[in-house]
Amino acid sequence: MAIKDSLPQIRKEKGLTQEELARKLFVTRQAVSRWENGDTTPSIDMAKLIAVALDVPIMRVLDLPQEPSCQCCGTPFSVPNMNRGTDADGVENPDYCKWCYDHGEFASPTMDEVIEKSAPYLVEATGVSLDEAVSFMGALLPTLGRWAK
Repeated sequence: MAIKDSLPQIRKEKGLTQEELARKLFVTRQAVSRWENGDTTPSIDMAKLIAVALDVPIMRVLDLPQEPSCQCCGTPFSVPNMNRGTDADGVENPDYCKWCYDHGEFASPTMDEVIEKSAPYLVEATGVSLDEAVSFMGALLPTLGRWAK
């Protein structure tokens, strides 16, 4: 999550100085500078606020790679053992993983259930806290195909 790389680019595209962005976020200009220099990294919740203030998707602020991922839980298909789910007729579905969608049915009916089941795996894979994983997923999932409708 290289915010130090994405933040200055997005901020400049939006025509904002560090001071102007800081005012929108109710932080100091020095905080914005430290994020852009990579001295510190904003929390997931602050990254969500940055995305809102800059009117861009959270994925862009976090500079996450754009790769095929499950449109239910957001896990990239490049993760080991991350097979695709299947439709009712047994044909592989290109949009969902086997953990979320199998034989034409979703394993979890609500977004909250997906977050509850998936957040611990995100913690294990990335080392973020459970609260940060839940917060990140709460920002990510509404942008995915299953939930964006």
